[in-house]
Amino acid sequence: MENLKKLIREIPDYPKPGILFYDVTTLLKDRTGFHSLVDKLCEHYQGKHIDIVAGIEARGFIFGPALAYRLGAGFVPVRKPKKLPWKTASVTYDLEYGSDTLEIHQDAVEKGQHVLLCDDLLATGGTAAAATSLIRKLGGDVIGAAFAVELNFLKGRAKLPGVDVFSLLKYDQ
Repeated sequence: MENLKKLIREIPDYPKPGILFYDVTTLLKDRTGFHSLVDKLCEHYQGKHIDIVAGIEARGFIFGPALAYRLGAGFVPVRKPKKLPWKTASVTYDLEYGSDTLEIHQDAVEKGQHVLLCDDLLATGGTAAAATSLIRKLGGDVIGAAFAVELNFLKGRAKLPGVDVFSLLKYDQ
């Protein structure tokens, strides 16, 4: 995994002072790195019954469809407010600096469908927990949450009890 970590650009003080931003766009542009990342994420969920991959806006839209294709599942977007054209279900959740809202089409997930949640990075876990809540509200069973990167020191996986959280690249600080 160290070879994949080397493909991620680290940007200090972005988006604000004291934050180290892990920019995955440099990994995405590397064909070998991107293929390896998708392959390894899929290996973890191969053979598990997954009906839908739900990608969280925005970088979950990059990894999610690739995972859905490889796993033989459908893909649905989990979006910021007012981006979806039909009837939506929504959830508002707290952030360190305020609140945010996520939406999904009301018919995106059917009762009992097995859903794999996907995003680029797991940090504090608030967004992933909100997306999980939203999918469950529609009757979906969130069987896993796949992330390219996890910031272990922020303990985000603790907000996803009962979910098989899998991240490929882990950072301890």
